[in-house]
Amino acid sequence: MLNKIIQFSLHNRILVLAAAMLLLVGGTYTAYHTEVDVFPDLNAPTVVIMTEANGMAAEEVEQLVTFPVETAVNGATHVRRVRSSSTNGFSVVWVEFDWGTDIYLARQIVSEKLAIVNEELPDNVSKPTLGPQSSILGELMIIGLTADSTSMLDLRTLADWTIRPRLLSTGGVAQVAVLGGDIKEYQISLDPARMKHYGVTLDEIMAVTRNMNRNANGGVLYEYGNEYIVRGVLSTHNVDELARAVVKTVDQVPVLLEDVADVGVGSQQPKLGTASVEGKPAVLITVTKQPKTGTIELTEKLDNSLKELQQNLPKDVKVSTDIFRQSRFIESSIGNVKTSLYEGAIFVVIVLFLFLANVRTTIISLITLPLSLVVSILVLHFMGLTINTMSLGGMAIAIGSLVDDAIVDVENVWKRLRENRMLPESERLSVKEVVFNASKEVRMPILNSTLIIIVSFVPLFFLTGMEGRMLVPLGVAFIVALFASTVVALTLTPVLCSYLLGKNKGNGLQKDSFVAVWLRKYYKVALEWAIEHKRVVLGSTIALFLVAFSLFFTLGHSFLPSFNEGSFTINVSSLPGISLEESDKMGQRAEELLMTIPEIQTVARKTGRAELDEHALGVNTSEIEAPFELKDRSRKELTAEVREKLSTITGANIEIGQPISHRIDAMLSGTKASIAIKLFGTDLNKMFALGNQIKDAISNVEGIADLNVEQQIERPELNIVPKREILAKYGISLPEFEEFVNVNMAGEIVSQVYEEGKAFNLVVRTKDDRRDKIEKVRNLMIDAGDKKVPLHYVAEVRSTMGPNTISRENVKRKIVISANTSGRDIRSVVNDIQKRISQQISLPEGYHIEYGGQFESEQAASRTLFLTSVMSIFVIFLLLYSEFKNMAQSAIILINLPLALIGGVFALLFTTGEVSIPAIIGLISLFGIATRNGMLLISHYNQLRSEGLGLRDSVIKGSLDRLNPILMTALSSALAMIPLAVNGDLAGNEIQSPMAKVILGGLLTSTFLNGFIIPIVYMMMNRKKEVNI
Repeated sequence: MLNKIIQFSLHNRILVLAAAMLLLVGGTYTAYHTEVDVFPDLNAPTVVIMTEANGMAAEEVEQLVTFPVETAVNGATHVRRVRSSSTNGFSVVWVEFDWGTDIYLARQIVSEKLAIVNEELPDNVSKPTLGPQSSILGELMIIGLTADSTSMLDLRTLADWTIRPRLLSTGGVAQVAVLGGDIKEYQISLDPARMKHYGVTLDEIMAVTRNMNRNANGGVLYEYGNEYIVRGVLSTHNVDELARAVVKTVDQVPVLLEDVADVGVGSQQPKLGTASVEGKPAVLITVTKQPKTGTIELTEKLDNSLKELQQNLPKDVKVSTDIFRQSRFIESSIGNVKTSLYEGAIFVVIVLFLFLANVRTTIISLITLPLSLVVSILVLHFMGLTINTMSLGGMAIAIGSLVDDAIVDVENVWKRLRENRMLPESERLSVKEVVFNASKEVRMPILNSTLIIIVSFVPLFFLTGMEGRMLVPLGVAFIVALFASTVVALTLTPVLCSYLLGKNKGNGLQKDSFVAVWLRKYYKVALEWAIEHKRVVLGSTIALFLVAFSLFFTLGHSFLPSFNEGSFTINVSSLPGISLEESDKMGQRAEELLMTIPEIQTVARKTGRAELDEHALGVNTSEIEAPFELKDRSRKELTAEVREKLSTITGANIEIGQPISHRIDAMLSGTKASIAIKLFGTDLNKMFALGNQIKDAISNVEGIADLNVEQQIERPELNIVPKREILAKYGISLPEFEEFVNVNMAGEIVSQVYEEGKAFNLVVRTKDDRRDKIEKVRNLMIDAGDKKVPLHYVAEVRSTMGPNTISRENVKRKIVISANTSGRDIRSVVNDIQKRISQQISLPEGYHIEYGGQFESEQAASRTLFLTSVMSIFVIFLLLYSEFKNMAQSAIILINLPLALIGGVFALLFTTGEVSIPAIIGLISLFGIATRNGMLLISHYNQLRSEGLGLRDSVIKGSLDRLNPILMTALSSALAMIPLAVNGDLAGNEIQSPMAKVILGGLLTSTFLNGFIIPIVYMMMNRKKEVNI
C-alpha cells in the first residue's frame, strides 16, 4: 500500500503539489480564524447556587438554607462533590459534577432539584439563584472606576445602570459583578421619640409605606370613540412628595410621614464590600466570559464599548482597564511559544544545512514543517479545540521531529541519485524510478519510527481530570503534526526530489559537507577504540545509568510548574468580627506597601463581596490584584520582597498567588492554595483549636509558605431574646415582635422608586443614631397595644458569640488549613506535613483529616502514567519485533531507553530538581524518539551483512553510513527544544519547558552513547551466534 502511495504521488506530481498549496492556504486562513486562548478548557463541570438570606446569622443560614439545598442536590446523577459556605446573610453551594458531564445537563438537573427546595425555604429568604455559566479561566478583566468630584454614590449608580447593562449586552459575557462605592437607596428613617409623641405605631407606618410608590391600575375608559387606559400615578422619585404621605389622622389633623421620620436618599446599609485602585476609593467591575468564547476577541469588543461609554461619562471619571486583563497573559504566552517555534525552526535549518551542504535538499526537508503544522491546526479546529499554549507547545516540541522522515527520505534519494549518475549512461534508470526505489527502501523505517513515537505519546491520553484536559491537546497537536510529516515524506517529498534533485548537471559525485566528512573521520577512530575497549565503555555506561537511576528517586515531585502570569493575587485577611472600615484600612496599608515596589505597575483591591457573588469573601478579607513587570531581578526575588513587606502588617494573614493558579487550586481542592489540609468535625470551636494545633505542628516544615487556618472562629453577636410571659402580659404577638426587630434593626424594603428608568429600593428602618449602641437598642420603644414600652422590658438584649462562616463538604462541616510551597517541591513538603500530623496530633472521635490540592492530582497522574508507559514500551517492542522479526535485535534497540533516561534525569537535576507531570511525559515520549536511531543502525547492519560484508566491517561501515541521518534527525529534534528549555520562566513556556529539558538531555546522551553501545552490543550478540554456529 505504501508503495502505491509513493507511485501515485510520482505519477500525479502536479496534483500533489496543488493539494499541498491548498492545504497551506486553507490552514493559514484557519489559523488566523481559530479561537486563541491561554489554556484548553480546564473547567470541572460546576453549578453554583447562591441564596441571599438577608440578616440571618451563619448558623441559621446553614440550617435553614444551605442544608436543604445540599440535601436536594447531593444524590443527583454524576455529582462527585458538594461544597458550601454559609455566612452572614448569604449561602453559596458549589455542585461539582464528574469530568465530561455536559454542563447544560448538569444545570438542568440542579434546576429540577431546586424546584422542590423552594417551598421548604423560609419566607424572608430570596429564591436560590444559579450562578452564570462560566469557567475558572473565565475572569476576563477587572475595570476600575475612580473620580475626583463625582460622589461614590453616583459612581456606583453609573456602574450599575450605565456600564454594567452595556457590558452584559456584549455577546459572550456571562456575568458583570460590581463592587465598591455606595449603592443608592431611598430611606425612611424612623424617629422613635417623634413616633411616641404623635402616637404612631410601627404597624401604621408599615401599612402606609408598603407598596406606597406603586401606580394604581384603573382599567379602561371609553369616550368619544377613544379608549383611555386609566392609571393612578402614585409613583414618584421626589423625596418631598414621598415625605408628605399621610400616616393617620389625630383630632382631624393629619400626621405625615415627615412628622415621624426623615425621608431622603442615602447609601445601602449594611455595606457588603468596598474597593480601591492605587489606594483611592473606587468601583471595580469584574467581567466573566462564557465558556467557548474567544478571550482576545471579546476583550477587544469590551474595550470598544468602554471607549464609547467614556464619552458620555462625567469628565472626572477615569476608567482603568489595566488592573487585570487575561488577554495580556494570553498574548505574551502565545507570543513566547511562537517565538520558541520560530527559533526551533531556525536551529533545524542550521542543522540541515551544515550536514547536507545543499540548498535544494534543505528546502525539500523544510517544506515538511509548515505543511505538518498547518494540518495540525486544521485538525485542532475541526475537533473544536482552541489554539493555546498547550497545542502550540506540542507543535514546538514536535518541530525537530517533523523533518526527520523527510531527512531520511531525501538523504537516501540523494545517495541513490549520485550512485545512478556513476553508472554508464545505458544502465542509468530514470529519475522517477530512482526516487521511487530510494523512497521504497526507507518507507517501513519511516512509518514504524513514526508509529513508535505516537505510541510513546499514548499514555498522555489516559490522564483524566484537569491534567488530562490541559495536556491532551498537546498530545493531539504533536501526534497529528508527526503523522502529517510522515504522509508528506511519502507523498510530497518524493515529488519534490524528482523535480529539484533529478536535474543535476554533470556526472561527478557531489561531495559531502565539510561537517559530515570531519565527523565521520573522528567518529571512525572513536568507534574502533570503543570496540577494542568494549568492557570499559559498557561498564562506565552501566555505572552512569545506575547513578542516574538512583538520582531519579532523590528528585522532588510537583504537579505542574508554577506559571508566570505577570500578576499577583494577594489575599489579606484578619479576624472575623472586624468592621468593614477597619478591614478597609488594613487593605489600604497593603496597597501602600505594594506601591513602593518598583516592578508593581498598579494595584486594585476588593474588600468583602459584591451582591450575589460566588466568591463570597467576608468583610474581614481583601483580595488585591497587582500586575507586575520584571526588570532587574527574578520573579522569585520579587515574591520574596512582597512577602517580606506584607508581613509587617500586624494581625493580617497573607496568601500570595496568581490569578489563574489561584483558581486552578480552588477547583482542585476548594481552596486557593496548592496544599489543603481539610479537618472535618462538628464543633466549630474545637475544629478551630485543632486547626491551630496542626498549624503550630507544621509551621517549621522546610519549604512551607503562606500557612493559614481558615478563620471560622466566633464573632460578636447581639442576641435579642423575647421574655415570652411578659410579651403575653403586654399582648405582643411573636410576629409583631419579629417585625419590630426586622424593621428597626435590619430595615425592610417596602417599595421601589423609579428614577429615569432606574429602580432603587425604598427602605424603612430606625435612624442610625437611635440604634448605634447596645444600650440604645435596649431602650428602643416597642408597641404594646395603645402604649409603648422599652425593648428591655419584654426581651433580653445580650452580647454573645456566634460563627462567622461555616464551610461544608459533602454535608460535613470542615475547616481548612492551607499552605503554598516556596523553594521546595510539593510532594516532599506534603510527606513531611503528613508525618508531623500523624505524630503530634490526636483527633477526637468523629473528627478526621483529608488532604487535597495539587499533590493529589500529581500522585494520581504519576500512577496512571507509570502503568500506561509500561504498556507503551511493550507495544514499542512489538512494533520493533514486527519489523526485525528478531527478539534480540528488538531488545538491542530498546537499550536506547536507559541511555535516554541518563540525559533526561541529569537535565532535571541540573535545572528544576523536580519531576513534574510534564517532565514524566517528556521521559515517556523520549523513549519513542530515541528508538529511531537504533532502528536506523540495526536495519543498515542487517542489509550490509545480507550483501556479504563481515560482522565487524558491517558494523563500522553501517555506523559511518548512518552517522549523517542519525545526527541530523537527533540534533534537529534536540536543538529545536533549546528555546523552550532555556526560556522556561517566560509566560506560556512553563509547562512545555520541563518536557523540552528532558527530551533535549535524553536525546543528547542517547544519540552520543547509541553510536557506541549499539554497535558493541550488536557485535557481541552476533559473535556468540557465529561461535555457536
